[in-house]
Amino acid sequence: MKLNVIKRAKEVLEIEAQAIRLLKNRVDHNFSKAVELILKTKGRVIVSGMGKTGIIAQKFSATLASTGTPSLFLHTAEAIHGDLGKVTNDDIVVILSNSGSTEEMKQLLPLLKKIGVLIISLTGNTKSVLAKYSDVVLDVSVKKEACILGLAPTASTTAALAMTDALAVCLLEQKGFKEKDFAFFHPGGAIGRRLLLKVEDLMRSGKFNPIVGEEKKVSEVLLAITRARAGCATIVNKQGKLKGIFTDGDLRRHLESDENLPSRPISEVMTSKPTVVYKDMLAAQAMRIMQDKRIDEIPVVDKFMHPVGLLDIQDLLKAGLV
Repeated sequence: MKLNVIKRAKEVLEIEAQAIRLLKNRVDHNFSKAVELILKTKGRVIVSGMGKTGIIAQKFSATLASTGTPSLFLHTAEAIHGDLGKVTNDDIVVILSNSGSTEEMKQLLPLLKKIGVLIISLTGNTKSVLAKYSDVVLDVSVKKEACILGLAPTASTTAALAMTDALAVCLLEQKGFKEKDFAFFHPGGAIGRRLLLKVEDLMRSGKFNPIVGEEKKVSEVLLAITRARAGCATIVNKQGKLKGIFTDGDLRRHLESDENLPSRPISEVMTSKPTVVYKDMLAAQAMRIMQDKRIDEIPVVDKFMHPVGLLDIQDLLKAGLV
């Protein structure tokens, strides 16, 4: 049984892979026209389908919306029961249907034409009712389904998925859609966090950012660190400019060799000219600096080298950047 299952699984994958390979020869002027029509659309891209193909249509609509092309999904059957009101003549309609000849489709198509929208179809039957009503027809037919009965949509939905992905990718590239644009539409995801969060969004400031004058003693600095519940303190001169940093690591190193450490001036034991980041820098960029330097805390400064915050690796962890 095990060997038969493995063999059959490989056959299924080969059938579906072949279905995608066959699409390459069908990417022609009709495909480029479809991209051109969508780019020129003043309204939204209404993507319609039902059944398993409808699920592919929903995915295509979601991909378009997340990559800069306003879109919504319209279930073919629901469209003829009231949802057709979502469509305006500024929109363009993309319909996915393997047969292209369902009863719901036959009722919907004349109504879409009455509204005055252009129709792009992805169908396995280029002579279907759907194809006849379409302004652009993309052939996504397959030689056979992977299902042994030839009934369950398998290779056909894979082909439709691949062709809609090709459309979506071409559209985003033609629009000049950039990584920062993607982040804007995905602010809650890891990509959005990396590209939108700045250091000032995560840094510790106010009472959580201990800033101490360079004339203070180590004991006073330690008290300031404790009060702020921080792992270090930034040290400044009389003009308020950053001169150094004193960390837990500095404390441990000096304690081993200096029993009078608490009474010494902090300027004698601090780390001078520390690595810094700026508040308007991307948090992801600051994270890379911290990782390269192998440091857990880093002072945040303004353009005059005045410390305005403290960035801790724990802050980056909580934000999901590490």
